[in-house]
Amino acid sequence: MTTDKRAVLQDCAMRYGTFMGIFWIIKFVFIPLGVSNPILHFLFILLTMFVPILGYIYARKFRNNYSDGTLSFIRAFTFLLFMYLFASILTALAHYIYFQYLDNGFLFETYRQQLETLKSVYPTDMLTSFDQLIQAFDTISSLTPLQLTFQLMSQNTFYGVLLSLITALFVMKYKKNI
Repeated sequence: MTTDKRAVLQDCAMRYGTFMGIFWIIKFVFIPLGVSNPILHFLFILLTMFVPILGYIYARKFRNNYSDGTLSFIRAFTFLLFMYLFASILTALAHYIYFQYLDNGFLFETYRQQLETLKSVYPTDMLTSFDQLIQAFDTISSLTPLQLTFQLMSQNTFYGVLLSLITALFVMKYKKNI
């Protein structure tokens, strides 16, 4: 791959990664809003399921507009990986701002209270499972905003790698020999 092709790949990955990051930030807004409104929580789930489709759309645009209609698996994977990495970095900034300045423990405490309520409703043989979930929420809520941000960023990056591998298989396209 020539230096010019690398620069185009990186430039496009940054641009589409920025769009994906903005999409993830908008999607993230529906998590705290969805605590009190199930429809907004359902919207968060729908938007989350749209992420791989959006990644495919951006990769196809890159293939058709900047790669002469062809794209090898490695180049598609690299583009998608960079795109998801840039989206993760941008989203991490929003996560940090939210958990440092806006949340004040609201999100985890609300989910913890909901688990406590569910614990009282379900049979006693499920109490251990609820106690484990509550303990997990307690552990996560004890993280600092910076630790939580890095945890979410690494999670987004991990899923980005998986989505990149899968999506690259669908978006790659080689020249046809005539």
